Amino acid sequence: MTMNVLAPSYADVSSRRAILAEELQRLSPDVLALQEVTREDAEVLERSGWHVLPHPRWSAEGVGAVLAARRPFGRTVSDTLEVTERTVHTDWCGVLAAELPLPEPSGTVLVVHHKPSWPYGWERERELQALATARLVESVMAERSLPHAVLLGDFDATPQAASLRFLQGLQSLDGLSVCFQDAWSTVHPGEPGPTFSSANPLVRQGDMPEAADRRIDYIMIRCGPHGPTLRITSCRRILAGPVNGVYASDHYGLVADLSLPDHTPGQWRSPHQQPNLDHLPADPG
Repeated sequence: MTMNVLAPSYADVSSRRAILAEELQRLSPDVLALQEVTREDAEVLERSGWHVLPHPRWSAEGVGAVLAARRPFGRTVSDTLEVTERTVHTDWCGVLAAELPLPEPSGTVLVVHHKPSWPYGWERERELQALATARLVESVMAERSLPHAVLLGDFDATPQAASLRFLQGLQSLDGLSVCFQDAWSTVHPGEPGPTFSSANPLVRQGDMPEAADRRIDYIMIRCGPHGPTLRITSCRRILAGPVNGVYASDHYGLVADLSLPDHTPGQWRSPHQQPNLDHLPADPG
């Protein structure tokens, strides 16, 4: 799960955080990436049993991002993504990658929380930050021989932006190409699925009151030579409407369910292996 939960200085934070806590209890995600949180928010998560890792940069007001999981993390690596002089003005951007050991046959998953610079006209920074994150991921994956990587967070760019085209394998940047499969577009092809919407009153009340609907929050699966190494079985927006008249944030959250494929990508399935058809729609006949 990923969600930008809107800093406490905006709107009714006590009501909003209560709604978020209830949703987390209901969904019980295994991995959680939150943006616009405080150190106090992180402490609340820890007291609730989460293993919490802070992002490498925090604002002077104490706002930043965290990566959390139900299981203990292994080795971590981070980058402040200070790619140009302008990034001093987005002082809590950064990337955090953490190894998450899981029981076999899953193995260790590299979970990567990416948060680039947010201003509308700074796609140049977001391109360079996407490059830095991709290089970090590829370096760790090669060094540690890890089977899977999941990239998630508030990327502050739409799927058509160069930074997202690069991450989705639709173009190269600076001589490098990678490919991450976007969970939303995999499950909902052709559906816009905005996560920052003018229909949300907190958007209209906030710093970007004239913002058009945008999908800027993502969960993505790293692809090997033969495609994604994990199956995306579902992906949905959460807290995309009011709860008792209160919106939890100006962003909507995103949750994806992931599982192992029927057989290892790059290997022809043996006739003795039976495919798992549970993810297919029922026969309408």
